[in-house]
This record gives sequence, C-alpha cells and structure tokens, in this order.
Amino acid sequence: MESPRTIQNLKEVADFRVTPGERLFSASNQEIMAGWTTDIYFIKTREILRAMGLDGTEVTAEIFAGREGVLAGVPEVKTLLAGTGVEVWSLPEGEWFGEKEVVMRIHGPYDRFGIYETAILGILASSSGWATAARKCREAAGNKRVVCFGARHVHPAVAPVMERAAIVGGADGASCILGAKLAGQEPVGTLPHAVMLIVGDTVEVALAYQRTMPQGTPVIVLVDTFKDEAEEALRVARVLGKDLAAIRLDTPGERGGVTPALVKEVRARLDQAGYNHVEILVSGGLTPERIQLLSQAGADSFGVGSYISGAAPIDMTMDLKEVTGKPVAKRGRIPGITPSPRLQRIL
Repeated sequence: MESPRTIQNLKEVADFRVTPGERLFSASNQEIMAGWTTDIYFIKTREILRAMGLDGTEVTAEIFAGREGVLAGVPEVKTLLAGTGVEVWSLPEGEWFGEKEVVMRIHGPYDRFGIYETAILGILASSSGWATAARKCREAAGNKRVVCFGARHVHPAVAPVMERAAIVGGADGASCILGAKLAGQEPVGTLPHAVMLIVGDTVEVALAYQRTMPQGTPVIVLVDTFKDEAEEALRVARVLGKDLAAIRLDTPGERGGVTPALVKEVRARLDQAGYNHVEILVSGGLTPERIQLLSQAGADSFGVGSYISGAAPIDMTMDLKEVTGKPVAKRGRIPGITPSPRLQRIL
C-alpha cells in the first residue's frame, strides 16, 4: 500500500480553504490520511527538521495509557501507517491494559509518522474509552446479551467507530448499520416509539412486524408507549403467542424509568399467563449497576446507549524513547525502550 501524500509545509496550510456551508464538519478518510486533522505544531516540526536535514532521523516512539482499560482502534492505526515504511508493535485489540502500560511502539524515520501523532492518539483514546465502558457492561450482564444503542448520542461521523469499539469491548451487537458492518456483524434493533405513535396501537404494529420483516427476524415489541407495560406485554403475547420472542421496556424517566420492580412484575405476569418463552429486553439510561439490578429482577438482555457513547477517552501519550538508537526521554520519563513483552508486530 502506497503512503498518501501528506501536508508538506505551512504554506499549504495557509493556502488550504474550506467552505463550511457546503460540507459536514467531520473529516473524510482522505483528509485524515493527508494530515488535515493533525495539530499544527507537527507541520512546524516537519519544516524545522527538513531545514536541518534531520527529517529522516530514525526514532522509536512508545504510546502509553493514562489509565487502565480495553484497547481498541488498532486496525485504524494500522491502516493509517500502512505504506509509511515504519515498523509497529501493539497489544492485541480487545486486550486489557494497565495504567502507564505501553500499548503500541513505532520505529522508523520520524518524518514518516510524526504528522499522524494527533490522529493515532485520538483513535486509540476514544476507541479504548468506548470499549472499556462496553466491557464493564458486559461484565455486569454476565452471560446475558448486551447491545450498543449509542449512535444517537454522538456525531454521525464517529458513531460507527464508537459502536465497533463497543463490540471489541464485549457488546454482542450494535444498532448502527455501519458500525456493525465494520465489526463483521449485522446490525440489530427493534422499533422506535415513532411507529407506535403513527399506527396508534401496539398490537397492530406487532402484527405488521410479524408480517413484514424477513423470515427468521426475531419479533421484539416495544410495550411502553400507550398502556401499562405489563398489560401491553400480555396483549401482544396473546396475539403473537410463540412467535413473540421478546418485549422491550424503555419507560421514560418521567414515569420513573425501567425499575427492578417493573421487570419483576412483567416477568411474573408473562409467566403466569404461560408466556415463559418471552424474554425481556431493557433499554434507557442503563449503567453497569442498573444492569446488575435489572438482571437479578429478570431482564434477559440490555440495550446500552449513553453509558458507552459518553465514556471519557483514555488519555494516550506518545513519547520518543530512542533517537538514532540512543536512549532518550524528556524529564520525568525513563530513557530507552520499555520492556513490553505483550506487544506483537503488526506492521
């Protein structure tokens, strides 16, 4: 793979023009690869090193994490650096790392990869934050299903990145079409309240769902739009019988949200009426703590949105640790390559 042309100097930056009213504000693949999302001081560094004839200096850089978490974003970094001629070692994606642990090492001429430092750190920081939040939900749910419903909480440009990272972290699936596809899965989801409100009756929507969806699609019906959740669940179950796979509870905060008591009641009423096969999917403001409580109450699966999408990035730092084979470090850091036996060569 040939390395793309990147920004060469400050004049190119000065001459660069964008028209905000004619585009989305997110960067395209080409813009990221060309370096337009980098911090300007890396372009200044490129100019200075080239002027001094030092741009080809062989260096080794290490990236370490500010806190523990689950590593995600490695394939994007690999794609970004492919064709630059540098060597890259990394922890495997999905691995848990500790605070200050080296998660990636890059070796090669500084000018080949220095311009990408901003993008590399951003990719790893955000993706690892989302993956770590998903792992916490996965652990709270045990062997029960967790699906990421977080795309609506972030900019659409990063929604697929976030939902793919959630799957890396342990989510069983994602609702964002592109995010799921990038993770090698098919997107999963039920129906919004909008269709219920337009049709005007939950049972009618349930029957239409059964008739319209492709064969083999699990019939999962939202039951909190018009009536008491337990009552609506029974109405739908009586009509669909064995064809009803699950009901979804997404009771809004204005009504107290989905509580353990509500889950227990719905579960009991379904069981008493002979619908033991109908599972309960819960969504809306879920956290690992709430997942544990609702699981104990009888919930079978969980749609998690803002807890994953709103996870803080995990700070990543890139330090030069060798220059022309000699150990170096800024004050406060230890010069030389850090022993990191878990790293694996990826480029």
